[in-house]
Amino acid sequence: MTSDHDKMWRRCAHLGRVLLPLVDQEPWRQARRHENLRAWGIDTALGERLVETFAALAAHAVAVDASAPAAEFDTLTLSAVADTATGKRDFELLAGLPDTFADERDEMAVKVFRLYAYKGDQTSLQLFRLSTEVRHALNVLAQRSPLPFPTCGDIFRQAAEADLSR
Repeated sequence: MTSDHDKMWRRCAHLGRVLLPLVDQEPWRQARRHENLRAWGIDTALGERLVETFAALAAHAVAVDASAPAAEFDTLTLSAVADTATGKRDFELLAGLPDTFADERDEMAVKVFRLYAYKGDQTSLQLFRLSTEVRHALNVLAQRSPLPFPTCGDIFRQAAEADLSR
């Protein structure tokens, strides 16, 4: 049986996975992001995986702070997730995570994020830069939305319409 906490993490991880493909519906955005990552000395594949993970961690932190059950995840606003991405310290985003992850990819990504968060030095700067990429991506999606306060559920609907379910 899957716990509510595990369900919540899966929703957060799904948000992270669809974020960049939705933003990249305008192809120039991906090229700009790749250019930024290279300029910051971050491998593009690793950087994009960390952006996904960062988005998932920020969404998870919002849900945990709000004591929201998994069934209410879709009601979290993109603005709250964007604010958390840049408003919380890296290590604060790691609080309250599940002990184990059903998806090995998620577990590895969180471990890499954890290493970056606790290493300090240049990696702290890289995580700060990645947090701004997450915030930017969420803001782009919010600006595209016809709704005044788009939610995570709205992003999932857009992803389904764009056939990005994975």
